[in-house]
Amino acid sequence: MKTLPDQNKLFSFQSVLGALLLAGVFAFSVLMLTKVWPYMSYERGEHFLSTKTDRVLDNPWFLAGFYIHITSSLWVMAGGIPQFIPAVFRRKPAFHRWTGKIYVFSILFLAAPSGMILAFFANGGLPAKVGFSLQCIVWWLTTFTAWQEIMQNKWTSHVEWMIRSFAVTLAAVSLRSESYLMYYFFGTKPIETYLTVTWLSWTGNLLIAEILIRTGIAKRLVNSFMNFSEYA
Repeated sequence: MKTLPDQNKLFSFQSVLGALLLAGVFAFSVLMLTKVWPYMSYERGEHFLSTKTDRVLDNPWFLAGFYIHITSSLWVMAGGIPQFIPAVFRRKPAFHRWTGKIYVFSILFLAAPSGMILAFFANGGLPAKVGFSLQCIVWWLTTFTAWQEIMQNKWTSHVEWMIRSFAVTLAAVSLRSESYLMYYFFGTKPIETYLTVTWLSWTGNLLIAEILIRTGIAKRLVNSFMNFSEYA
């Protein structure tokens, strides 16, 4: 009889922690909006664009990929948040469904393909190009698999793949936070920092996601959502 309260306490702790993490993602999304907005001036010397040569900045593929990626990634990150909030699923299943569709199709047709274009033009040589390219491929595949699983009503598997997909989505958060820690706390050189976070930002997130999945978080999320007959 003592195990049930203990399990409830554990799930309650995980729920609070999850809520805090999602709140942090939302705050980061707002912060990224302030970072993206200056690029809407289309000035060639704006921050990241100043690291590119004139030849790259004159390339229409790069420009299209850049602006599609920075805008679509914003609503992808924000749109992924409601997918993991059981209360949203229970009270607003239609909202969950449509934000989920926006999340999936934005990654499949906008964010991941445009990211692949940017990977081709990435600074840092071959290691960076390969790292960013693989990130986009894994992002696309995990998201597509999550979509396929829900189409077959495989609820637990769907949540597991959505966790993996969102982990790669959050690579934008990890890349910046890890860069800050490595540069200011560990004193790594800029190129060392850049090449490390190119890979660590998404592989590290996937490792954490896999650990969470192995602890059964997907099953607990599914159980906490609702009576599926109402949603099917």
